[in-house]
Amino acid sequence: MTTPPPRGVPAEQRPLLSPASPAQDAAAARQPMLAVLSDRRSFDDKWLFERKLDGVRVLAVRDGGDTRLLSRGGHARGRTYPEVVEALAGQPCARFAVDGEIVAMRNGRTDFSLLQQRSGIADPDAARASGIKVFYYVFDLLSIDGFDTTRLPQRTRKALLRETLDFGGPLRFTPHRNRWDEAMLTDACAKGWEGLIAKRADAPYVRRRSPDWLKLKCGAGQEFVVGGYTDPTGSRVGFGALLLGYHQAGRLRYAGKVGTGYDTKTLLDLADRLGRLHTDRSPFDDEVRERAVHWVRPELVAQVGFSEWTRDGRLRHPRYLGLRDDKRPEEVVREGPRR
Repeated sequence: MTTPPPRGVPAEQRPLLSPASPAQDAAAARQPMLAVLSDRRSFDDKWLFERKLDGVRVLAVRDGGDTRLLSRGGHARGRTYPEVVEALAGQPCARFAVDGEIVAMRNGRTDFSLLQQRSGIADPDAARASGIKVFYYVFDLLSIDGFDTTRLPQRTRKALLRETLDFGGPLRFTPHRNRWDEAMLTDACAKGWEGLIAKRADAPYVRRRSPDWLKLKCGAGQEFVVGGYTDPTGSRVGFGALLLGYHQAGRLRYAGKVGTGYDTKTLLDLADRLGRLHTDRSPFDDEVRERAVHWVRPELVAQVGFSEWTRDGRLRHPRYLGLRDDKRPEEVVREGPRR
């Protein structure tokens, strides 16, 4: 018997539905829809607006008794966030794929550094015993009951999402506002948020970076590739600073160093990982004028906050926030705003 299309899809949009398999859903994690950084500050009623979360991107796929959490790149994350898996496995809907962000909170704000203490744990019992609560903020529905929903408009997908899952515990629906108000971003920044995500309400979900999703940031910050480090000085342990870069036209360009934002445990853990990536040659295309430098293979991606770029292309007042395992080094480029 043919499965009827999900309720809530308008009749005129049903031709946009197509068959979806669990394998297709899982493959989507390797290439999710990504937002473009923008300085646009004027929008019509064809857009909706969500809070920008500072966590790790995770796609969840349920196929009957099998529930998986997948990072960008398709790596399994269920053992790190077992409570999220349990909440999804207990849903009344037996087949679905959703997209969202896992976060840790401190004083009402998403805290990437706190999440780092949890994301390195791969044992479910240890993850539960860590004392670090995580929440899965779900913001998109990619399939339901064997139907691919990615061609449906954004607003329809969010309405279906709200009806599909029972939200509570670690599962959270990502709320949105339907009308732009310039005060929204000001208020978001005053609350310590990362910013807002503007999404075209009539746009489909496409598996690439798209101007249909725009990042409206409160402050500067992005990912960088780690290409080396300096020796520690004084009473410092592990290393002094990480040397950072980004890809441009096939070359790794040097962006500066970051020497703040570490505690002792992070310094020692990172030093161990860096030592295993040692190489004799600089991975950077530019000359790096630092003393006591050690080069590493450019395989680690660090999240870094900073105040601005200098005229010579270096980071001003950078601070280390944590490593990212949900982004590939070759994807890291210098972000620039677009309207």
